[in-house]
Amino acid sequence: MSDQSLAAEPGKARLSPRKKQRISRAIQYVLLVAALVGVVLYADWPSLAQNFAKPDVAEKALPELFTIALKNTLIYTAGGFVFAFVVGLVLALMRLSTVRPYRWISGLYIEIFRGLPALLIFLLITFLPLALPGFAVPGGTYGQGILGLGLVGAAYQAEVFRAGLQAVPKGQTEAARSLGMSATRAQITVVIPQAIRIVIPPTTNQFVALLKDSSLVLFLGISGEYVELAKFGNDLASQYANATPIMVAGLTYLLVTVPLGHLAARLEKRKVRAR
Repeated sequence: MSDQSLAAEPGKARLSPRKKQRISRAIQYVLLVAALVGVVLYADWPSLAQNFAKPDVAEKALPELFTIALKNTLIYTAGGFVFAFVVGLVLALMRLSTVRPYRWISGLYIEIFRGLPALLIFLLITFLPLALPGFAVPGGTYGQGILGLGLVGAAYQAEVFRAGLQAVPKGQTEAARSLGMSATRAQITVVIPQAIRIVIPPTTNQFVALLKDSSLVLFLGISGEYVELAKFGNDLASQYANATPIMVAGLTYLLVTVPLGHLAARLEKRKVRAR
């Protein structure tokens, strides 16, 4: 065959990027369907339903699931959130202070309480009466739960506030000072309100995190009217030797966390559009 005939022969057809993408997507769909079919065929659905979704056991959780467990979960979370919000703001202001010891104290607090497991904080709180004879956390069991959540949440909230305070343009402070405001008044009336608006989305996520951490309150040895969702579900599961109450408690958590997660995402998008 001559060189001219070889040059005239058409080369192998190459796939276009779009076609490659379609083939890749088709392969991923096939793998996903195969995995789902494998799970459906492998799982023992009657046994799963018997142990995780038994209607008569789920019915035993009502109405205390909402009137006691969910109510207490929201009390612990809301109290811890308010504590973390106030203390976190103070820590953030100390972190940005020109007074060096304030910065040291704030930095030390944040490093310690962000570095320690939240469970360890709750366990330490149970030993407070032994370490400080005669001392009692105000609010009793509720106070102990709120204290544990607040101490941990304040460390994270402080960093959120610090970022918000630093995001406020310095021109805002300079404009307030030019109007005759003192540095403290400019901080309180101009900078902090703007910083709070900036940190609303991450603060919403912080509330969701505290809601989930409220399950650690069970390590305070709570019982009866003070139980929250995790403890309530675990106690019922032990009583009926069935995991359905734990699943019900989990679904109740989702009733609160999923809407809050969507709210945080919408606030974040609105914040991005406003820039």
